[in-house]
Order: sequence, then C-alpha cells, then structure tokens
Amino acid sequence: MINIVLFGKPGAGKGTQAEFLKEKYQLVHISTGDVFRFNLKNDTELGKQARVYMDAGDLVPDELTTKMLIDEVNKHLDAKGILFDGYPRTISQAEALDAFLPTIGSQVTATVALEADDEVLVARLLERGKTSGRVDDQDEEKIRNRYQEYNEKTAPLMDYYKAQNKFHAVDGIGSIQEITERLTQVIDNL
Repeated sequence: MINIVLFGKPGAGKGTQAEFLKEKYQLVHISTGDVFRFNLKNDTELGKQARVYMDAGDLVPDELTTKMLIDEVNKHLDAKGILFDGYPRTISQAEALDAFLPTIGSQVTATVALEADDEVLVARLLERGKTSGRVDDQDEEKIRNRYQEYNEKTAPLMDYYKAQNKFHAVDGIGSIQEITERLTQVIDNL
C-alpha cells in the first residue's frame, strides 16, 4: 500500500494534481474537506459532534478529525494506496496517523509538498475566485490569513516528515504538465 500525504498552500494545485495522482497510481483520494462535508450532510454521529464546534466558531479538535479520517480509511482497506489531502494538518494529527496506519499493516510512504511563492498563489486564487464562486478566493486578506494559518500549523509537519526521511518538495510553479512530471518523478523513485 502506497500512502502519500499531499501538502501545499491554498492555490498550490493540490486538487488538480490529486486527480492525476489518484488515476496514475490507482490511489483512493481522501480529502478532509470532503470527509467533513459527508459527515455533516449525512448527520453522522461524528458530523453531529463536529457541528457543535463549528457552530460555536471553533476548530474541530484533532481527535474528532482523526476519527472521521480513520472511518474513511477503513472503508478502503483493499486499496492500492491512499492520497491524503488536507490531513494531517498538525503534528498531533500526523502522530495519530502514524499510530493508526500500522494497525492496518501500513504507513505513510511519503509526503509531497507543492511549493510556490505566496504572491504567485495569491494571484492564482484571486483569478480562480473570479469564476469559482468561492468567496474565500475573492478576498486577498482572507487568502493571506489562510497562508498565515498554514505557516503556523501545517508547515511544522515538514520538519516532522523530514526527520523520517519522508518529505519531498516539488516546485509548484509552471504548467500543470510540468508540475505533474515533477510529482511523477518523485513518486516513481519512492
């Protein structure tokens, strides 16, 4: 089982590249956002618990997010591998993932970060916001706030995975094809 954690700031191209990677390597793509939306929409027990925090304007605790993710992974135990998109976002989530995966005979194979300059990404998101309808892509201040949160909470994961020799940075600037080729080169050499 090949398990890849895909990192990158909003606008770095994770969604675009995830589509390619899941097809090429026959991976199950687990997006934390999709898992949350499923649990909330279907009013699952975990969704109800998450809604309490969200309605109060609080972040959903790592433990609850991890439970949702584990439930999703357990639906795909026969998969060739998993592409984690949006999880882990904190060191405690990474530690929980590292504790859980061995229970199903697996582990994180690699983490891949799509890296790009903030100014390039802000311009990408503002452009995307013109057609996507996503309000969070239309306000530069909100975009920069998302980057601040990424830098504070997610960026430390790079050091966590570097210590395990599982971190790979990929230049996220260029055509979709160029970025895809860079990702393929990293994954093919795992």
